Amino acid sequence: MLGLIYLCLCFTVGFTVCSLVWPNLGQRTEKTIWGSCVKLSPIFLQLPAWYLTGTILMTWCTYLLAYLFRSMKSPLVFANGIVIPVAMAFSAVGIVRALILRKEKKIKPFAGLRYAELVFIACTVMLVLLLMWWSFFIREGKLYVGFTIYSDFAPHLGMIRSFSVGNNFPTQYSHFAGEDIKYHFMFQFHVGNLEFLGLPIDYAFNLPSMFSLTFAIFLLYALTVKLTGRRFTGYLACLFFVFRSSDAFFDFIARIPKGQDIWKTLKENMTYIGTTEHEDWGLWNLNVYCNQRHLALGICVMLFLIYMLIDYVYAGIVRVKKARIRANAQFAEENGEELLPLENLGCILKESLFRPEGWMPVSLASCIGLGILLGAASFFNGACVIACLGVLFVLALVSDHRMEYAFIAMITVLMTLLQSGFFIDGSVVQAKYFFGFLAANKTFFGAWDYLSTMCGILPILALAGFLLSDGPRKWIMFAFTTPIIVAFTLSLTIDITVNHKYVMLGVMLLSIYAAIFVNWLWHQKGICVKFVSLFLVVTMTITGLYDLTLVIKKNDSNKGYCMVFDPEDPRTVWVRDNATSKDIFLSSYYSLHPVVLGGAMLYYGWPYYAWSAGYDTDTRNQKVWDMYMASTSERLDLLVKEENIRYIIVDDDVRNSSEYEVNEENIRATYQCVFTSGTTDIYDTTIRLR
Repeated sequence: MLGLIYLCLCFTVGFTVCSLVWPNLGQRTEKTIWGSCVKLSPIFLQLPAWYLTGTILMTWCTYLLAYLFRSMKSPLVFANGIVIPVAMAFSAVGIVRALILRKEKKIKPFAGLRYAELVFIACTVMLVLLLMWWSFFIREGKLYVGFTIYSDFAPHLGMIRSFSVGNNFPTQYSHFAGEDIKYHFMFQFHVGNLEFLGLPIDYAFNLPSMFSLTFAIFLLYALTVKLTGRRFTGYLACLFFVFRSSDAFFDFIARIPKGQDIWKTLKENMTYIGTTEHEDWGLWNLNVYCNQRHLALGICVMLFLIYMLIDYVYAGIVRVKKARIRANAQFAEENGEELLPLENLGCILKESLFRPEGWMPVSLASCIGLGILLGAASFFNGACVIACLGVLFVLALVSDHRMEYAFIAMITVLMTLLQSGFFIDGSVVQAKYFFGFLAANKTFFGAWDYLSTMCGILPILALAGFLLSDGPRKWIMFAFTTPIIVAFTLSLTIDITVNHKYVMLGVMLLSIYAAIFVNWLWHQKGICVKFVSLFLVVTMTITGLYDLTLVIKKNDSNKGYCMVFDPEDPRTVWVRDNATSKDIFLSSYYSLHPVVLGGAMLYYGWPYYAWSAGYDTDTRNQKVWDMYMASTSERLDLLVKEENIRYIIVDDDVRNSSEYEVNEENIRATYQCVFTSGTTDIYDTTIRLR
């Protein structure tokens, strides 16, 4: 019950904050960027804004208070005991104020909502519901984790349980305990807190994930309508975002041997399709939003900021264009000829850079609020923050009110540095030039070939939409390519594969321009043209639609395509009841395991998680070998104390390791065995036998 109350408070607190910081938020959906009336329902902007601001604010307040009470046995009790009542009081004031204002101004939050949009909302909710609950749920007391998500869920669930059943303050990475936290974990903390407040873990994880992805789609729709003035274009952009464009489906069909039943092959196939590197991971399809649940919330933050600032771009470009036209007309009247190109450029720069409209902020409260929101999102999803800053930088070059962009960037960078300094020793971001991303041929043409293979006809349709757009929207599209440029030119972490998030963000934004072209084509005269537009829609979405069937099949618990865990497994229960988040476990290279679900802090879990997060895995791997193979009690105890190991797990995974030969007799002779279940023994290093 408390968990549901906390979730509701995320919305009401966000509602109150937004009504104070952005009092005209509900009116922002009434017009397009060029000022024509579109009267889009404000719920497509307001609901995501309320959720984002409330969730991020309450999560940070809860975390910081829990950190202050970290010496207590259960710091979340004290943190929530303060946050929830304060949030209730704050929300009550906001709701009463809103009721008064509504009576005065006759505010209608659902104004403009059409039947087609109700269908759109219903379809979005049903799709997101399917994705989240099909892949992760509790049934008859058992926890089911789909095959395509269990790998990523290992560190996610480990971090969640380190908060919900542990006391992970100061915070450490659950699969590399004993050091700092380099992974953006605040979404997992939010989920852990919801479980702590009484929600079952499937509800605690699935509900915030559903809200995040649903509202990301809402914001993409609202942004598209803002840019185009057409709701149908918004539906298309969301369709292209959800069901990716790619050559993968057609390539898969082409590779089916002659004479083989195509439909049967499609039905029986259980492998993600695509020929680019790691597409067999489901790197580009909907599975990403199932296993990286924190990504959608970051997307929401990015889209919200773009939406709130996009009007300034159009205003800046149009204002400069009108000034240039006036200057040309005046010069022609006085001199009988037009300005030279350099003189034109000088006029543009003068009007853009040396006029108050180009720099002065419209609302300090708004830009400070946006800066705090983006900065606070850094440890929810850092990639989205970086991508957003890149897009906003390009937009600011031609925009009016640039000081708002500057304030947002400064606040974001300052908050990010403060968080990094608080959580991380050193820096997790190590930017260096790396051209080509995952392309086999690291040249411009090789990168283009990779991108066109991965995206299918999307780049061509986006270019066509670019040509149909006016000057401001052309520049906006250029800004939207920034995340893709980042992905193909920079390596920000040790694992270049994680750049796929930037590509996905850029492709999502470019889908707006593909939708512009398809919508334009549909409204041309002639039945043949309409068939062509329908063909393009099918071509754009067929790979993504087939991907969805694979996500469903590969996580079908009825056919055994899942990992099943018993929450009452003796190992889970023992760790939950006897260990704390300060107790480090020496174990095999666990991924998702019963002790992880008990909240165990692993000294060295599955290596990829820690390696991709930027930890020194080679050194720690060697120490694992040294401890398990130690020949004497003295040597073992020295190593254990150096690494602050509290518990040593010896099970069949350890005994059958191909990398080291465990000296189980030495461990048994040195420490007391405090737990045995089946073939699993746990030794307490604080109880020495000799």
